[in-house]
Formats: sequence, C-alpha cells, structure tokens
Amino acid sequence: MSTPEERLAELGLSVPEVVPPVAAYQPTARTGTLVYTAGQLPMRDGALVAAGKLGGGVSEEQGYEAARQCALNALAAIKAEIGELSLVRRVVKVVVFVASEPDFTAQPKVANGASELLGEVFGEAGKHARSAVGVSVLPLDAAVEVELIVEV
Repeated sequence: MSTPEERLAELGLSVPEVVPPVAAYQPTARTGTLVYTAGQLPMRDGALVAAGKLGGGVSEEQGYEAARQCALNALAAIKAEIGELSLVRRVVKVVVFVASEPDFTAQPKVANGASELLGEVFGEAGKHARSAVGVSVLPLDAAVEVELIVEV
C-alpha cells in the first residue's frame, strides 16, 4: 500500500513547507495520541490563493481550492510534528471556517475541498467529523481557514 506522501504525488501534489505563524501560536499541539493544528490559511508560496468572501468576490470553486490548500498546509504542520504522514491513524475532526457574505450558504461545498483531499490521501482513515462555519472575516482577509485533529 502506498504512503500518504505517495498518494499526494499521484495527485500532482506534495507536502509544502510549514506556513510560519502570523501571530503568537505554534502550528501544532500534541497531547497523547492527538495532534491539533492551528488554523491554516490558504497560503501557497507565501501568498493567499483566495482572499475575500464567498458569495462576494470569491467563487465556490475558488473556495473549494482554498480549502484544499488549507488542508495541505495542515498536513505539512502535522508532518513536521510527527515525521511522516503514514503515522496518522485517522483524521478525527475537520473544522472549516468560510469567510462569507450573509446570504452565502454553501459552506459545506467549500469544506469538501479539505474533506475530499483527506479522503484521497488517507482513504478510510481520512473519514472524519466536520464543521463548516460561515464567518464575517478571517485573518489576512483569507477566504477559508482549516483546522485538523488527527490521531497518531
């Protein structure tokens, strides 16, 4: 069976460098067998891949891709904490924050960007509980932010 990193490569992706914190926190916190990530923004090569609000200037498709990038960044933080992604026993919980205009209600569709990536990378172990929450604004005007909890 292939490793999570090999499955990412099959998707044309790789684990990026850990995005440096933008405030006073660390990228992960580990307690027992659980690793919690800080909220990950859709940063790629030092820039946001989507800024603004869903239902405003950001399309559902852009939000989906932003959530996918956030999840990839969360995997980078987890890998830095534990050494290799094959040590992840399962993804327990995903929380997706979506900067939204008041009438935008497709937060779950945006959150699928993160959830589907985790399923592709971890298979059955990628199935998780999830919350998809609409918020008025996120740090740096990011369109999406994702947190993960994984068991190792």
